[in-house]
Amino acid sequence: MTAPDQLSIETPEQVALEFPLAGVGSRFLALAIDMLLQTAIALLVLAAVAGTWSLIRPRSGGVWFLAILVIAGFLLFYGYFAGFEAFWHGQTPGKRLIGLRVLSVTGRPARIDEAILRNLLRVIDQLPGVYAIGILTMLVSPRNQRLGDLAAGTVVVHEKALSAPVMTVAAPIAGAAWTGGGLTEAELLLVETFLQRRAEIEPAIRERHAHAIAERLRARLGTSAPLLDAEPLIEALHARARTTGRIR
Repeated sequence: MTAPDQLSIETPEQVALEFPLAGVGSRFLALAIDMLLQTAIALLVLAAVAGTWSLIRPRSGGVWFLAILVIAGFLLFYGYFAGFEAFWHGQTPGKRLIGLRVLSVTGRPARIDEAILRNLLRVIDQLPGVYAIGILTMLVSPRNQRLGDLAAGTVVVHEKALSAPVMTVAAPIAGAAWTGGGLTEAELLLVETFLQRRAEIEPAIRERHAHAIAERLRARLGTSAPLLDAEPLIEALHARARTTGRIR
């Protein structure tokens, strides 16, 4: 049975992935770190703009100075979170220090558009102050999602879950058809999650997960599965799927 603070994803191949969801406390600790970093960046930008203005002193300097500050403030507030989460694998510096990561509700990494959307709605989540709406939404949401997460279809999970996901593999589906060659999207997600995080998993857990995944793929592929050990088999099938585009 899945705990209330777990994100459970069951693939069509009956492979269950479970990730511990991040709560209000850990998310706001990460937010506090990010806000401190944002403040430091803002002070540096302010000093740079003020120093440049004092040297140039254009006739309309006051207007340009204010315009630059407004643009810089907008980019810093929205662009900081969206940029890091889009291009730093779902993490900001604060999230990385606390061990959190943004994922899609399907378990895959958040896309750029999802990162942008979830952060554009911060302006609503923070109302009427100290993220009151965001906190209330997280408390009533079964997946600890604020409004931005609900709109973008994202969740915030503990990084530990990605290091050692709980994977339960059921018996092969009776009569499951296989045309040979490629992985399904769900299998590719499972394989890539394992390959990306295997170095951080304890050896015994890593071996057990690799064996479970390999047995699932062998059951699906039948005689077309290469005669390799668990991890080499996973690597070979992943490489073939990515280089040939053979994904069902």
